[in-house]
Amino acid sequence: MESLEQKLTSLKLGRMRAVYAEWIERAAQSGMDYGEFLEQLVTEELLGREENQLRKRLSAAGFPFEATLEQFEWNRHPELKRSILLRYFDSAFVQKGQSLLLIGSSGLGKTHLAISVGVKMVQLGYTVRFITAQKLVNSVLAATDRNGVEKVLDPLLKCQVLILDELGYLPADARIGPILYELVSGRYQKGATVITSNKSLSSWGELVGGNDTALMVAIIDRLMHHGEVFYLRGNSYRTLGKESYGAGAKSLESGNGSSGKTDKQEDYTAEQAG
Repeated sequence: MESLEQKLTSLKLGRMRAVYAEWIERAAQSGMDYGEFLEQLVTEELLGREENQLRKRLSAAGFPFEATLEQFEWNRHPELKRSILLRYFDSAFVQKGQSLLLIGSSGLGKTHLAISVGVKMVQLGYTVRFITAQKLVNSVLAATDRNGVEKVLDPLLKCQVLILDELGYLPADARIGPILYELVSGRYQKGATVITSNKSLSSWGELVGGNDTALMVAIIDRLMHHGEVFYLRGNSYRTLGKESYGAGAKSLESGNGSSGKTDKQEDYTAEQAG
């Protein structure tokens, strides 16, 4: 005859199997009735499954590390309006298909903030994918046919939140523009997108060989229709011997004092048109 632990294992009640002995002892000491005892065991099992699902979703997202907004060193960003950034830690960010652009030099905390958004969205139950621009481009260019390209892009198009990290660190390549356009246009008004870059919007045309400004204007237009851009400025935390993202930045500010959207978008268009 199977033991209780074997039966719980067969039923895939792993958390219950791990804690039932402890709850038997608690019930004996407190005089807990049978109904409450059973409810507590079932609650433990549900919590265990939720924790397992969260771990799986975090793993599937592909974050290089975990980060939270609480870990960010706000004292080094006096110009950042935390209340504005908190908009992107809410379900509305996904439901409205918005975009968040974080721009600044290396070591200012862009990736930390982007991952913080992603982790929060995973906790809220959304599907998230993190990928660097380098990995995206290499994967697409390594594809031997259209089916191979779609295999790379499909998960990034279908996820509810996409984080594209380090756009602009790559050498200029004419093949980057169409890849980025397909990704951004495919997600337009369908999913939330976070992009980090070391290039200002006015320089994005340089990311593709031949300075294809028309293509980049189309990309930026879609991102900024329901998006905002924040510029990070200051010294890299790495040069200050810090260990956590965001430590070296002196300020994180939006282009117009609140969202930065209109001014930067118009600057880009005007510069390229001129």
